[in-house]
Amino acid sequence: MIFEKASTRTRLSFEVGMRELGGHAIFLSPGETQIGRGEPVRDTARVLSRYVDAIMARTYSQDVVEELARWAAVPVINGLSDLYHPCQILADLFTIEEYKGDFRDIKIAYVGDGNNVANSWLEASILFSLDLTIATPRAYRPAKDLLEKAAGSKRFHCVTDPYEAVKGADVVYTDVWVSMGQESEKKKRRRDFAGYRIDERLLKPAKRNVIVMHCLPAYRGEEISEEVFEKYHDVIFTQAENRLHAQKALLEWLIADSNNKKSR
Repeated sequence: MIFEKASTRTRLSFEVGMRELGGHAIFLSPGETQIGRGEPVRDTARVLSRYVDAIMARTYSQDVVEELARWAAVPVINGLSDLYHPCQILADLFTIEEYKGDFRDIKIAYVGDGNNVANSWLEASILFSLDLTIATPRAYRPAKDLLEKAAGSKRFHCVTDPYEAVKGADVVYTDVWVSMGQESEKKKRRRDFAGYRIDERLLKPAKRNVIVMHCLPAYRGEEISEEVFEKYHDVIFTQAENRLHAQKALLEWLIADSNNKKSR
């Protein structure tokens, strides 16, 4: 497990999950590897492939994950990058199935920053033809190439009005306004996202049995109100728990598939 970014849920869910599967997880920070001293990522990928069954990387740059995947002989998992957070969305879809049934039959609204989580939701909407509306300020829209891919879908919409997004929604989802590495933008982002907070007023246009999701950590009073967070805390913490279950399934699937290929 290669970590350039601090982590609670990603580290614990992968480490505990691997242990529960009967394996072992090794934590590597930049200061503990030769990557931190300038070794090419491709060399690290080839060395690690001689020792381990899978590599998980939580990085700033998506290029690092892709370089690892290009050169590694074992599965590489994107534990998070500035561009994507696919493991989070796996757990989120699992959570929605638990609370709402088939995630293809419901309306999902994402409100807030068009960040890595929003990008992965958009990618999921393309793969599964989800009914997804993303509401962000115009300057904070998701990745342009993903928006272009989704442009032909009648089930995906990207808007600036959060009330339009949550109208009739079964699931309302949000994330922090200031991600790691964006601390210098905090004041500006708080101004720009004013009006995008998930509170009782914003939830009024949603369905009566709506659930609210948050990938955590949550900053009450910013992207979500204290009242709404606590009202839906069971959903939110089940969502966090499901990182463990989803990632165990992912590890089992990837490692078993990789081992089957090696034995052929």
